[in-house]
Amino acid sequence: MSRLRLRGVVLCAGLGLRLRPLTATVPKPLLPIRGRSVLDRTLECLEAVGCEAAAINLHHLGDSIRAAIGDKRGSLEIVYSEEPDLLGTLGALAALRDFVEPADYVFLVNGDSVCAWPLRALLDRHLETGARATLLLHATADVEAFGGVGIDELDAITSFPGSPSSPRSSATRVFAGAHVLSPPLLAGVEKRFSGIVQDLYVPALDRGDRLQGLESALEWHDLGTPRRYLEAGLAGCDTGSFKSPSAVVGTDSRLECSSIEAGAVVEGRCTISRSLLLPGAIVGAGSIVSGSIVGPGVSLPEGARVERTMVTAGVDGGLAESLLDGNTRAVS
Repeated sequence: MSRLRLRGVVLCAGLGLRLRPLTATVPKPLLPIRGRSVLDRTLECLEAVGCEAAAINLHHLGDSIRAAIGDKRGSLEIVYSEEPDLLGTLGALAALRDFVEPADYVFLVNGDSVCAWPLRALLDRHLETGARATLLLHATADVEAFGGVGIDELDAITSFPGSPSSPRSSATRVFAGAHVLSPPLLAGVEKRFSGIVQDLYVPALDRGDRLQGLESALEWHDLGTPRRYLEAGLAGCDTGSFKSPSAVVGTDSRLECSSIEAGAVVEGRCTISRSLLLPGAIVGAGSIVSGSIVGPGVSLPEGARVERTMVTAGVDGGLAESLLDGNTRAVS
């Protein structure tokens, strides 16, 4: 059998509203996780599965993404699709019609989720079942928090969140942000705002097309909120705290299950516990930071006490502090 032509599309045009004000200056796909951006991790998976090229759609802070990623990652060619007006998850594919048509199969991956994407297993299941599209489903993620996709005993998809349930459904699982599909499924899709579930998959089910699920229990994080980002950033702390080679930590400071990103500085006599210090953050001497996110370039004064909080640069040049699941207020 001749080698399959595989291409990937990474959805990176979201506004990141629930992560504001952090995402006012850093797009979600560029948020660091233990020294590497979310997007770079996804592109690595696309390269590893054998994709020849990946397309990235851009809207919010798109120039930052271009500058960080460039036109090539290893053997993977990178192209970009500018969206002056947001097109949604399906409209983005219509805008990339010329890019996806030469491929035998296309991976579509959310750019704001963290996972060691099992793309080879996803493709294998797709080929085995002959489905029109195959979606990655998480075996244990909270259905109430994310919405549930109905599946039957063979993991074929029977319903989507917001669509009528099916008597064939035997279980519900959370969609984990990756699909594989054949370009002919996109025939007739118009370049306008549209969603892949309501405007492509639900009509496909109504026609009797087979849509397949692949269940996985791999660690997966949707970065929709500050708390979820914190959880993703701390996911590897069972092997110890992460400290970027360019970060500086005082010899008498203590790190406990934390991630200290590039250029961050922790002065002496500090305790950093279950927290993320993003690039260029500075924590003054004698400070205690616990269960928190300190944003890029933020400078905390000596003796600061920060607990279960996200601290970012304020619009007036000061700092803005927000509870990980709550409101924002200015701080001194």
